[in-house]
Amino acid sequence: MSVEFRLDATREQEPLGQTMFHEWTSPDGSPWLSFYRQDTNYLLRFAGLADFEVSTDGRDVRCWPAPNVSDETIRHLHLNQVTPLALSRQGRLVFHASAVAIDECAIAFAGTSGRGKSTLAASFATNATPFLTDDGLLVESTDGQWRIVPSHPSIRLWDDSQEALLAAGATMAPPVQFTTKSRFLAGGEIAFCDESRPFERMYFLGEGQSSAPAIERMSPTASLIELVKHSFMLDIDEREMLAAHFEELADLVKRPIFFKLDYPRSYEVLAEVRKAVTKHCRQPTEET
Repeated sequence: MSVEFRLDATREQEPLGQTMFHEWTSPDGSPWLSFYRQDTNYLLRFAGLADFEVSTDGRDVRCWPAPNVSDETIRHLHLNQVTPLALSRQGRLVFHASAVAIDECAIAFAGTSGRGKSTLAASFATNATPFLTDDGLLVESTDGQWRIVPSHPSIRLWDDSQEALLAAGATMAPPVQFTTKSRFLAGGEIAFCDESRPFERMYFLGEGQSSAPAIERMSPTASLIELVKHSFMLDIDEREMLAAHFEELADLVKRPIFFKLDYPRSYEVLAEVRKAVTKHCRQPTEET
């Protein structure tokens, strides 16, 4: 990923004296990430953790950690949050989605927080189907073919998913300071694919209301709306870049590869879900 990163000394998060133009909040409603425009860059403030400065072209990132914030926390914020946002400034497509490799093709899962995209990717990866990314899914067009690019080889899981899916002794990465999710490194029981793969399916995860795995084709319009919702975009108010983003998404959804996937949220059903997805993605798109 073509983003240069510079780590500076720690500093306190003093008031900025300017108004943010956008904000992400935590599930409890507290500020998580505040977005500010500056003269020649953007400032991204993770409350109590770090300030990241991103150049307007998205090619340079500079970080000032707050005191007593671990290196692993900064690395995690950089790779999982800031880099995807910086890449969006380069005009690249990055989504909140996970992906696995089936038969040399990339299969993606998108959904709002809590829908289970990491759990689903881990379920495949612990059953010999490698994952490409847990989140921050980068899609590139190369010689007329859309491909999904692998991210760093780790998966974040809540304790219940960890207990249900991972064998004892799975390699755990150092903890970070903003979530109780544990992060596990690929290798051994967690298969990882480190090469890009052709983008052949994306499944938008439902709410878990289906009594069995159910897959339904989505229209281009519905697919476009979902892709917009799950896009990493640093500046949602810049019309020229937003128009270019919409144009690229509109080109992407011309392909009949977008579906809704719903299934009961039970670990006992995941084997059935894997079987249904694998069978479905092996069918020609005109038959699905």
